[in-house]
Amino acid sequence: MVSPAELSSLETAIRELRERITAAADELVGTSDEDVAVDLYDVERSLRTAERRIIKATDGLNH
Repeated sequence: MVSPAELSSLETAIRELRERITAAADELVGTSDEDVAVDLYDVERSLRTAERRIIKATDGLNH
């Protein structure tokens, strides 16, 4: 059975990945590869949604 601790670990991993992707996108803004930054920001938004849903799931396990 999945534990709140395991979900918390997954949330941390997603948050760290999201932060890395955002940093990479930020570096591309204003360059000839800005279209790649737009794609990376889309990925960042998806990861932010995943992060929120894992937090919600963790809260659900705790109740």
